[in-house]
Amino acid sequence: MSRLHKLVPLLGGLLLSRGGRRVAGRHAGKLALATLAYEVWRSRREGARPKVRPGPRPRWSGRSPR
Repeated sequence: MSRLHKLVPLLGGLLLSRGGRRVAGRHAGKLALATLAYEVWRSRREGARPKVRPGPRPRWSGRSPR
């Protein structure tokens, strides 16, 4: 289970206030992009490597192996 980040209570308090909801609604796209960028940065910092694609498979020529 992942631990909660320090900003979660801050963001929760912001969204519970009327002014915070207005700001969040106005800047929802920017908040989403910032959250995504943070997650990418954190995953790269932890050393998570992207999956490497396997090499091409040999093509079948139509002949049966003998």
